Amino acid sequence: MSNEKDQRISDKFDNKDWNEIKSNDSWAIFKIMSEFVEGYEKLSKIGPCVSIFGSARTKQDHKYYKIAEDLAFNLCKKGYGVISGGGPGIMEAANKGAHSAGGKSVGLNIVLPFEQHFNPYVDDDKRLNFDYFFVRKVMFVKYAQGFVVLPGGFGTLDEFFEAITLIQTNKIAKFPIVLMSKSFWDGLIEWMKTVLLETNNNINKEDLNLFYLADTVEEAVKHIDEFYQQYLLKPNF
Repeated sequence: MSNEKDQRISDKFDNKDWNEIKSNDSWAIFKIMSEFVEGYEKLSKIGPCVSIFGSARTKQDHKYYKIAEDLAFNLCKKGYGVISGGGPGIMEAANKGAHSAGGKSVGLNIVLPFEQHFNPYVDDDKRLNFDYFFVRKVMFVKYAQGFVVLPGGFGTLDEFFEAITLIQTNKIAKFPIVLMSKSFWDGLIEWMKTVLLETNNNINKEDLNLFYLADTVEEAVKHIDEFYQQYLLKPNF
């Protein structure tokens, strides 16, 4: 594997002629376009959904797996569908909960070197495979009426910060973002308050209101529902 990585780095320094550059980039553009088109066609019909994020490494006997499953179940009973990354761990739990509730269960899978596969709880007609992370991230945001972020790693943090950045910069309309498990997120939130805000003034105080901390499924579902009740909207709008 290290030799393969070394070769990929070396290839970046190779001189390429214009025809080779143009040919490679043109095919990449068409591939990117095809992923956007397929995503738009399939997801434009799913109705209101909540995207649920968390670690792919979470085992079925872990408390966060059970929380994600219960959360998805209760969201679907309220009329929402569920979007996940389509893989194992928290993603599987989210799709399992949605499937058990008879709700819409969407999986946006990413093609990775270690071959992540769809979990068995994604609806057959709502499975999408992506080569490009940035296309997949657009789908998570564009077709969700809310985010719920459970404990996870770099990918989970990436989705969380992507969402609050887009809302903070007014690139998208505000929607509810819930961080599940206060004990997991407390250290990050404290760092935001003390280092980002108080010490360096890198964010505004109001930016800390772009997300909501919850410890229970009931709190998370209530927060999302109350957000839309302010606008006299329901999940089946």
